[in-house]
Amino acid sequence: MRDTLVLTIIGPDRTGLVESVSDRIAAAGGNWEESRMARLAGQFAGILLVTIDAARTDRLLASLRGLEGAGLQVTVQPTARITPASGIHAQLEVNGQDRPGIIHDVSSVLAERGVNVEELETEIRSAAMSGEQMFFARARLLLPPGADLGDLRARLERISGELMVDLTIEATGPARPPHARPHDPAAH
Repeated sequence: MRDTLVLTIIGPDRTGLVESVSDRIAAAGGNWEESRMARLAGQFAGILLVTIDAARTDRLLASLRGLEGAGLQVTVQPTARITPASGIHAQLEVNGQDRPGIIHDVSSVLAERGVNVEELETEIRSAAMSGEQMFFARARLLLPPGADLGDLRARLERISGELMVDLTIEATGPARPPHARPHDPAAH
């Protein structure tokens, strides 16, 4: 039997952090399956999915606790594999002059229509000519079965004028299980 663990990691960024975590996972016989990691304001932050033989889970957890001495906080959440939700994936992009509340207003529209935000990346950069602070966001969304992409697009376009941002949303295809490839018969 295998355990499925979601790990979150945060600590001061330094060379070798990913290696030190991956070394401990490999030494315990775990498999690093998925991850999202980034450096934010001098901190390293990440989330990853690990599977491991249940008999080796305690060994892995003890090893990961050893990273606390290096200033790395690791939390572990045991979880079960779940059947991926059905629906339609879409890509949302937002850009415009930065101001507080952009994500709040956009996510409110998504939530009221039952849209799940599966991935979200945001950043603020200086505009090339003016140097003004520009906000950029890219999100991968899962619309529920039967959702009307046109209706969602129209509602987002209405708030884009209030927020003074450019906003695009495009369907990227039906939801597929993680790691499924288009030629994989199990993905259909």
